[in-house]
Amino acid sequence: MVASYLSLEKGVIQKRVKKLKNQLRNCNICARECGVDRLGEERGDCEVGEKIRISSVTPHFGEESPLVGTNGSGTIFLASCNLSCVYCQNYELSQFRQGNQATIDHVAEKMLELQERGCHNINWVSPSHFVPQLVEALTKAKEGGLEIPIVYNTGGYDNPETLKLLDGIVDIYMPDIKYSSNRAGLKYSKVPDYWDVSRKAVGEMWDQVGDLTLDERGIAQKGLLVRHLILPEGVAGTEEVLKFLAKEISEDTYVNLMRQYRPCWKASEYEKLNRRITGEEYYQAVDFARTLGLHRGLSQG
Repeated sequence: MVASYLSLEKGVIQKRVKKLKNQLRNCNICARECGVDRLGEERGDCEVGEKIRISSVTPHFGEESPLVGTNGSGTIFLASCNLSCVYCQNYELSQFRQGNQATIDHVAEKMLELQERGCHNINWVSPSHFVPQLVEALTKAKEGGLEIPIVYNTGGYDNPETLKLLDGIVDIYMPDIKYSSNRAGLKYSKVPDYWDVSRKAVGEMWDQVGDLTLDERGIAQKGLLVRHLILPEGVAGTEEVLKFLAKEISEDTYVNLMRQYRPCWKASEYEKLNRRITGEEYYQAVDFARTLGLHRGLSQG
């Protein structure tokens, strides 16, 4: 299977880039819809303007096995984030915005370098606030011979209208679903409508790419892969997240129930978050997923 974007005519992607960049003038790229003029270097909640900022570029072997394969996932870690999770394990990148400004040509070159190093995919990590810049870089990388799948690795707070412009460009969507309530999203990630937005976003993603498909080596080619970080004391509302996936998306959804939560950043200020999860909390979630018919990827966390 070849990457989806190889089937799109050059003019189609360029029209998408133009429309996405125009959205930066009154920014509604992500679900925050701040309305600032990022082309004029106004800053919204993500605190970045027009220029893309990259924290690191590397083959990564800590992702899910279908992404890693033998040669790694070609990760491009973006600086900043459109969420403000109080327990973020990468807060230096997401909240302090550690990284360097990069040109579109530089990003395209890095994609090609990752392909040359044998990576199985290009993995955009926290891309929601940089979609126009990434798609523009992809057009240049495609001209340079890029042909491996694109992974959209997101916190799940994405504008469905923006996602529609990625149809036929992104091969693998990998969203977090962090919570099953808007109240938890407001308290712990500082957005008022996380559950409402993430359900619509994940639905749009699945409509575009369907369930995750693997090649004969077990390497992901196309589809949806959902991550859910289990939080202590049931804070994340895990059961409702799983019900949503099984009943409204697909029982064949590839789900990584992650067990690696540890108190980071400001988590110690929140009583329910100030400890790791127990084995019992994790295995209860896995067992519940199986009772719903979910069966793919559950033991990766």
